Amino acid sequence: MLVTNRFVVEAETVDEFTRAAHDALAALAARPGYLRGELLRALDDPDHWLLVTEWESVGAYRRALGGFDVKVTAVPLLARSMDEPSAYETLASAAPDGEIVVAASDRAAGPYR
Repeated sequence: MLVTNRFVVEAETVDEFTRAAHDALAALAARPGYLRGELLRALDDPDHWLLVTEWESVGAYRRALGGFDVKVTAVPLLARSMDEPSAYETLASAAPDGEIVVAASDRAAGPYR
């Protein structure tokens, strides 16, 4: 499961933002089910930033958000991200020069999709 949080950061707040993002990434990385994470900045527009984390499952991610250190460190930063969907499930993947591997959705069947 991949989580993407996009931010627009004004030049005068970049230092504060990067410190907060590093602290948030460290807090998330300490949680069970965390696989990897990155803080990225757009090459074409340096005001646009992205915090990407990968998790074993949606449950691991949701449990991570409930951890005390995450609530104190990461959640305030994540609340500053753009208001848009941020959690994505993997439905297909491919390694370099590999075949496409298709995965079933974990979403509930029926009218609650």
